[in-house]
Amino acid sequence: MAELISELRQGDCQEVLKDYPDNFFDLIITSPPYADRRKSTYGGISPNKYVAWFIERSEQFLRVLKPAGTFILNIKEKVENGERHTYVIELILAMRQQGWLWTEEFIWHKKNCHPGKWPNRFRDAWERCLQFNKSKKFTMYQENVMIPMGDWADKRLKKLGKNDIIRFNSQAKSGFGKNISNWIGRTMAYPTNVLYLPTETSNKNHSATFPKALPEWFVKLFTKEYDWILDPFVGSGTVVETAHELFRNSVGIDIIPEFIELAKTKVKKTEYCLFDSKIDYEKNKKD
Repeated sequence: MAELISELRQGDCQEVLKDYPDNFFDLIITSPPYADRRKSTYGGISPNKYVAWFIERSEQFLRVLKPAGTFILNIKEKVENGERHTYVIELILAMRQQGWLWTEEFIWHKKNCHPGKWPNRFRDAWERCLQFNKSKKFTMYQENVMIPMGDWADKRLKKLGKNDIIRFNSQAKSGFGKNISNWIGRTMAYPTNVLYLPTETSNKNHSATFPKALPEWFVKLFTKEYDWILDPFVGSGTVVETAHELFRNSVGIDIIPEFIELAKTKVKKTEYCLFDSKIDYEKNKKD
């Protein structure tokens, strides 16, 4: 059995990633510091400067990601002066100019979000998970995230009408059609791009932890065992912990030393192999 590696490195990912060769990682998944959030730890980044700050780092992400790899970016814009700031939209456009394809947008619905409101808005109960790729032909294992059909299938498929056994086009003339009979006998279905996951409530040492189920879903969808996963803003280490449990190699980077130590406590029975050069990384890949 191949050696499983979970590597954690302290520093700015823009500089640390220069130690890695081109086209090395199969999946990048991360939740970077949001604009002007958690200033006491990350220092905060002005919304008006956020895109320039991020683009410098995503240039390295683009270089180290494999041609068939995927980048998942968990991010949410903030309210500024009474309106939603546009830095996330601006970032998407800037990344497209950088060479990324904005392939998909997943919505993480925080199903346990508690009630609340402000004078002119309600509490956020969702966040974006943006998918970027280098090529239209990217690796994807859709069968790995299939879900049970549910009780509705027993009732819906029990008695089919004449329009259920053909590809019946939408009466709204949308151009979409479906054949209900194709689902007879199936026990599993493909999910939607809305992920209904609770927020993390057990972590007390990091203020912005997402649930393990979130990276787990994307790791299963876009990688296989012993592939390489990168989290350039590793925080408490949820991504590397999840990768290790699913038998994937991983690299986690964070500029805060305390977060690196916290992440190490999450990865059990792992040898931290720190390579000093691109030659060592290339040798490890061949082995």
